[in-house]
Amino acid sequence: MTAIFIVGICAWALVAIVNGVKDNRKSKKHIQKDAAMESEIAQLKERIEVLEKIVTDENYDLKKQFKDLEKDRVA
Repeated sequence: MTAIFIVGICAWALVAIVNGVKDNRKSKKHIQKDAAMESEIAQLKERIEVLEKIVTDENYDLKKQFKDLEKDRVA
């Protein structure tokens, strides 16, 4: 009876160790994915800022109006 108890404890410990290793691998992957996503978000924010600057620039609207006039003249 004691042998069965000891084997059970060893099996439980082995399963716990294997699950712990799997969890560590998953958490490392999640950390890498999170870092990649944060980097991508930062890049996208920078792109949005640049686009906002371009669109809100007075010269942008003026250039657009000139292009529209040229299209009307060609048509």
